Amino acid sequence: MKKKTSRIRRLRIDAAGSAMKHPGQGLTRGWLLAAILFCIPVFVLASPQVEEKLVQAEGMRSSEPVRLRHLLGELRDMEGQATPLQNARIRYLHAYAKAYAGEYDEAIGEARKLLAEADDVDVKVRAGGLIVNSHAATRNFAEGLRQLESTLQLVPGVKSDDVRWHIWVAAAVLYNQIGQYELGLEFSRKLEASPIKPRTKCFAGQLRLEALLNISGLPEKDSEITEVIDYCVEQKELVVANLTRILLARKWAAEGDRRKAIALLRRHLGEAEETRYPRLSVEMHGLLAQYLLEEQQIAAAEAHARRVTREASGIAFTLPLAMAHKTLYQIAERRNDVGAMLQHYRNYAEADKAYLNDVKAREMAYQIVRQETLQKSQQINQLDQKNQLLQLQSRLDQQSAQNTRLVVLLLVVLIASIGYWAFKVKRVQLSLKKLAETDALTGVCNRHNFTLRAEHSLAQCARAGEEAALVMFDLDHFKQINDRHGHQTGDWALKQVTQACQNFCRRIDALGRLGGEEFAFLLHGCDMRNARRMAEDCRMRIAGIDTRETGFDFPITASFGVTTTAVSGYSLAKLLSHADKALYRAKHLGRNRVCGTDDEPMVSVLGEAGEIPAVLAEDAALDGDYRAARLERAC
Repeated sequence: MKKKTSRIRRLRIDAAGSAMKHPGQGLTRGWLLAAILFCIPVFVLASPQVEEKLVQAEGMRSSEPVRLRHLLGELRDMEGQATPLQNARIRYLHAYAKAYAGEYDEAIGEARKLLAEADDVDVKVRAGGLIVNSHAATRNFAEGLRQLESTLQLVPGVKSDDVRWHIWVAAAVLYNQIGQYELGLEFSRKLEASPIKPRTKCFAGQLRLEALLNISGLPEKDSEITEVIDYCVEQKELVVANLTRILLARKWAAEGDRRKAIALLRRHLGEAEETRYPRLSVEMHGLLAQYLLEEQQIAAAEAHARRVTREASGIAFTLPLAMAHKTLYQIAERRNDVGAMLQHYRNYAEADKAYLNDVKAREMAYQIVRQETLQKSQQINQLDQKNQLLQLQSRLDQQSAQNTRLVVLLLVVLIASIGYWAFKVKRVQLSLKKLAETDALTGVCNRHNFTLRAEHSLAQCARAGEEAALVMFDLDHFKQINDRHGHQTGDWALKQVTQACQNFCRRIDALGRLGGEEFAFLLHGCDMRNARRMAEDCRMRIAGIDTRETGFDFPITASFGVTTTAVSGYSLAKLLSHADKALYRAKHLGRNRVCGTDDEPMVSVLGEAGEIPAVLAEDAALDGDYRAARLERAC
């Protein structure tokens, strides 16, 4: 029992906490469930014992959910004593209990069945309102709007004012939630103009202010807002009261009085957290982070923003989460923390995209239902203008056309689905092929792919009687770069070296990372002289890499070993072995040089001070296309 009570309490906290939403989005799941709780009217008595149980169940529906389930079980056993109307009320309460517990699909199914079978209009409207709220809670706004439209058509026949107000609250909540604030304002004003119950009046005032904020702005006088806050506090509706305080804080901040807004939010932050509604706390912390950053209170702003990211990490479509990541990004930018800036900006982009997609989905749902409504109205007007025979013929024609469209649509969907999945499979295949063939860090061939390409190129050269060269190089003192400056800097150095070397690689050549800081070229159709010249150009380009953008100043050099098929034959293994020996000879002779299998290591062209001569520096500045063309002519 204790575990079940805790589960229901968590559901209530999550539902009511979802009331925390940006003004542009209206109320969320907590409001939707709150809308379910409003008005359960008293029907004509038939069985006093059943009626007494019903009144008890309706009175404790939001305060004692476990006791409510027990009473519903007792009422189920008393169905034989109840009138049809009382049985309908019992069925409604069972559906309501499922919706309150988060079992929305089952609640919708039972409510639909009740809507179809009930004779009383009030029961039908209450069942329709439950379906509307459940669809909105599951973010199925299109179905919620369709149900709302059909339920509102029943309102003129409603006998109880409480039932009428109940569906009006549901309409105001749903329209605010999908961004149709004019309609939300219309229903909230209708509620305030009616002799509604005090608790309903609190909700109506907040809904009206929320709609006004997104239409023309909040009232100029703060007293109109504080009146709603005070009234909600009197009714002990602290969630709604603090949601209204958030609207007031936004108004003050927009008017330039951020300190006043900060003071208001801080004063009631503890009260909001005590409600244990996560979305309310998230909204307050998010606004405090934003306003404190604008007031240059960096540490406090960061603390509130991180609180938002912790509490709202599972809520992908909330604006406070996106703004919290943006605040953290701005703080990292002021601290010049590049890594943190990148991470927070990525998080901000993802959260903001999810939020905007959610906004678009709501707007799309409204437009779809609106278009459906217009089409229905047009069809009705056309049918009214025809006689009975023409109506029957029209229906037959429409049915035939509809069947044809369905067949065509099914074929189109089938063909599109086949094409789509074929495209997806091909993309996956290409992606996997690329992952299997390239080095994840540098983007060049990995050892396996380099081996395949090199062996293929050597086979072509062997058949054509052409010479090929293998250039192997290894970065000097690379371990010291990692140890002194970190692996992130080492990865940066590997990427820069790869970019520098790719400019010397033609389309028929192969460049690959053999492992760690070791790379190799397979040059198609090149002799020793041109291969050594290319290696020397590549060595100079590597030595000229500017490392200051990493925040450190350190040299990057490489030692090269060169061999050709004229010396080592067309076996890749022998080419690699000979080039490796030449590379280690370059290492032994002092590094940052080129050695070949002809035992004539090329002397470094750097000057005594380590500077590149002007002629070579100008040659090193040539772009990659020109170098590739020059190498092709030379080879």
